[in-house]
Amino acid sequence: MRDLNLVRHRGAAPSAALGAVTALTLAALAGGATADPLEIRMATLAPDGSSWMKILGKGSSEIELKTEKRIRVKYYAGGVQGDERDVVRKINLGQLDGAALTSVGLSMIDESIRVLELPRMFATVEEIDYVADKMWPYFQKKFEAKGFQLQDRGEVGWVYFLSKNEIKSVADLKSQKVWLWGDDSIVRATYKKLGVSGVPLGVPEVEPALTTGRINAAYGSPLAAVALQWNTKVKYMTSLPMSFAIGGTVVKLDALKKMTAADQALYVKIAKGMSKVLRKQIRKDNESASKQMERKGVKISAPSEDLIAGFDKAAVEVWKELTGKMYSKAELEMVLKHRDEFRAKQTAN
Repeated sequence: MRDLNLVRHRGAAPSAALGAVTALTLAALAGGATADPLEIRMATLAPDGSSWMKILGKGSSEIELKTEKRIRVKYYAGGVQGDERDVVRKINLGQLDGAALTSVGLSMIDESIRVLELPRMFATVEEIDYVADKMWPYFQKKFEAKGFQLQDRGEVGWVYFLSKNEIKSVADLKSQKVWLWGDDSIVRATYKKLGVSGVPLGVPEVEPALTTGRINAAYGSPLAAVALQWNTKVKYMTSLPMSFAIGGTVVKLDALKKMTAADQALYVKIAKGMSKVLRKQIRKDNESASKQMERKGVKISAPSEDLIAGFDKAAVEVWKELTGKMYSKAELEMVLKHRDEFRAKQTAN
């Protein structure tokens, strides 16, 4: 009987061991199947339903699909995380991982990038593409040194004045209660040269301020005006562009380091492709938005020679004034060199 019990005991040991291994294996498989994806938390001022969000949303879905749900990009749209100063602060605090920003937001990480957005610097989008493509790797290195990956270039488009009263001259502009994005140093400097007193507000505050009459003029691209519903509050848009507004997506390097090398490469590749699609679509949609505004009663106002001359003079003064403060003399010279290089090639052709 003792021998039989011993045999039973010895026979049970392999069975118990097998059961334990099976249980551990199942637990490991279950854990792998239910592991939470790495969530990349992104913010933007772009409203839901806008061209920006439609394309960013498609990119997010593609990233989730191609990484087999290991990475999920979550966007907080429409300024729900605050103005861009709030967003950059939250990224630095670890409450967000990145953002799709305008150049104003990008400047809160490295201000020199705004040398690409100086007023009256460029005459065509082809000039902008040429100069920005030449200089973007330079800025990517600067952002990387500050702990951010600056992804491919985005854009907002040509920026115009939008107003309730027609603006045809510098005097007209000076008589308006014009919005000033409180964090926009370039526009502040330009207003000062023109003798314009701006009303400082964040982007989410502009639409209600136009509604109440706190301001009666603002500035933006046609698409931004339609997306943010500013177009319903104004009667005029100048045909004179102040500048061309760019942007870009930034992600904290710490967040990228949480991905495998393969997933990180895939994420960056998809994001780059998304930016190219976005630029093409935004340009098309800006043209459509401008036509839409006209159809709905917004008059495109031709500027006087006085307004053009006033802006051009103020612009060159601003370029010089911000040198050594916002960007270096070498960086301004880089922009001018590449711009003039492009113009020379066009003339030669």
